[in-house]
Amino acid sequence: MRLPATRDVWVYWECRGLCDVSRVRDLSTGGIFIETPRRRPKGELIQVHFLVQEGQISLDSVVAQALPTQGLGLKFQALANKDISKLSLLLERARAAFLMDAAVDRLSRVTSIQGDKTGGAGRLEDRTPRA
Repeated sequence: MRLPATRDVWVYWECRGLCDVSRVRDLSTGGIFIETPRRRPKGELIQVHFLVQEGQISLDSVVAQALPTQGLGLKFQALANKDISKLSLLLERARAAFLMDAAVDRLSRVTSIQGDKTGGAGRLEDRTPRA
């Protein structure tokens, strides 16, 4: 499952003498999509170093997708054993943030619909279902 990354997930990446820092748009157990205007050919090997609160995570990846002006889809190739638990923690944090955002979105839609039914009148407590 591909998860949107939180705003604080960035990577330092390098390939063939080119180095850059990019924001991670989304991630999964198999790869990431990074936002960058730089073009790289499909199949090129890229070393990725995450700059995250879980600690430094370094791995090899390959360009699987290149979208001009948007970024690069990178497929993970090799991950050191010492980084597996850190990557798992990062994915769990992304999953928790995604679920929280989805719950808040659902709640705001429900309260908006209920507000429309009451003509916008009433307090939130009045619009909350009771057991």
